[in-house]
Amino acid sequence: MDINAARTFLEIVKTGSFVGAASSLNLTQTAVSARIRVLEEQLDQPLFVRNKAGAKLTSAGEQFLRFAATMVQVWERARKAVALPPGREMVVSIGAELSLWDPLLRDWLLWVRKSCPDFAVHAQIDDADRLVDRVQAGLLDVAIVYAAPQRPGVIAELLFEEKLVMVSTTSAGRKHVRQAEDHVRIDWGDAFAAGYQAAFPDQPNPVMSISYGPLALDYILAMGGSGYFRQGFVRRYLQDGQLALVPGSPEFSYSAYAVHSAKADQGVMERIRLGLREVAARIASDTQAAKKSPKRRKRSR
Repeated sequence: MDINAARTFLEIVKTGSFVGAASSLNLTQTAVSARIRVLEEQLDQPLFVRNKAGAKLTSAGEQFLRFAATMVQVWERARKAVALPPGREMVVSIGAELSLWDPLLRDWLLWVRKSCPDFAVHAQIDDADRLVDRVQAGLLDVAIVYAAPQRPGVIAELLFEEKLVMVSTTSAGRKHVRQAEDHVRIDWGDAFAAGYQAAFPDQPNPVMSISYGPLALDYILAMGGSGYFRQGFVRRYLQDGQLALVPGSPEFSYSAYAVHSAKADQGVMERIRLGLREVAARIASDTQAAKKSPKRRKRSR
């Protein structure tokens, strides 16, 4: 099947009309219609119902949609793999959730540059569901995510055990006396939300809710208050006294996993895993060392 026909099909779905697709692809409407007509003949099914409002997918078109997207993605990956940079033998694709790029993905990229000179690397940041979807579809070699997915044909390996801990910038927070306006609720997923609700059933709805941890931390450091953060992420702020752990507050598990296809090349995966394990072990070691060090520096003003 002509990959351009699949691209044209997806563009019609995106724009909602043959006219819109023609404009986006810099084609004539006749060319767009011809591509779809050939595609419908190959599939022996009509894919669109055209009317004054545009183009609507038929039942067959709905079924074909997910395959068309995968076909285009696989083609793009194959095209990039064939066009290897000089001196490289393979392209390795890796993805991570936004909260995991620093330091895990960053340090792994540095490790690969030194230890796997035959690798060309394609790295991306996205949300966990989309990353795992790409692993399952064979479009991504490995995804680094929090929470192990339960998907057929997908293997999730524990990299390191992280904790979410409550920290505060205020003396009131350190005494575990919190006001609703002082506590920032951060979105760490459904499991955390359920655990938090069980631990604080009478806590009123927060005045401030933020979905991105680093943004929430910047806000708390500027305005004061408390919130739950990854222990490794706030380690340096605990060490220099800008933050303190809230005594008696519960801790929640937030472990990181390497997710890959069960059909992945075992030789390539073993090399990828080696680097991930080395980096994860170093992160865990740094976290343990920070726990044992009571040293604090005065906060400069």
